[in-house]
Amino acid sequence: MTGVLIRQASHVCTMDGPDLVDCDILLADGVIRDIGPSIEAPDAEVVDARGMLVTPGLVNTHHHLYQTLTRAVLGGQDALLFGWLRTLYPIWARFTPDDMALSATLGLSELALSGCTTSSDHLYLFPNGSRLDDTIGAASEVGLRFHPTRGAMSIGESAGGLPPDDLVEHEEAILEDCIRIIDAFHDPRPGAMVRVGIAPCSPFSVSRDLMRDAALLARDKRVRLHTHLAENDEDIAYSLEMFGCRPGQYAEDLGWTG
Repeated sequence: MTGVLIRQASHVCTMDGPDLVDCDILLADGVIRDIGPSIEAPDAEVVDARGMLVTPGLVNTHHHLYQTLTRAVLGGQDALLFGWLRTLYPIWARFTPDDMALSATLGLSELALSGCTTSSDHLYLFPNGSRLDDTIGAASEVGLRFHPTRGAMSIGESAGGLPPDDLVEHEEAILEDCIRIIDAFHDPRPGAMVRVGIAPCSPFSVSRDLMRDAALLARDKRVRLHTHLAENDEDIAYSLEMFGCRPGQYAEDLGWTG
């Protein structure tokens, strides 16, 4: 068996029982194969972990990797959610596929260097020919286990939504691309390196029909659903005004639970 053998870690933090001392860990095919003293694996790459602490990899359950390049933008840092988004939408609208890939690579590399081994990504805007494929490719290069979600915005300002019209998509095209991404990249096996989800951005940027159809498609394809709900008081107030209920109830009414 090839793989990586972490040799003689001074402390192993298990998170589910007593910590281990002076312990070996054998990794192969993307999973932990064995933990214990004096593991024999002659073909494995050996990492000397004497004097070191080994912890489980961190899991990042929500991220927007395309936003890595727009940190600390003046005018947005002290704004509430809607004001922050309106500040950044025009910048994001100019992003190219190369910008998306660079931002994802930088964000994923930072995560890896911080001890994260699994990350999601909620990508919901696709300017200038950008596709989720670019972000999936970046994750493959960095080496993180990746749960990308195909997000979407379909209700622009002219129709009462928050995002500018040039960042929204037609709903039929959104669902077709969700199917394309799932068929091309989703691996349903436990521990897979890529597992795709469906992720309409939020109740203030997509229609009722898209929220409902996304849930139906996710069940049909047996993939996960992801979105933003009740991010702050603005979000809740919008839902109460537009839908007559709070965001969680809105999602439940459209088939997102159970």
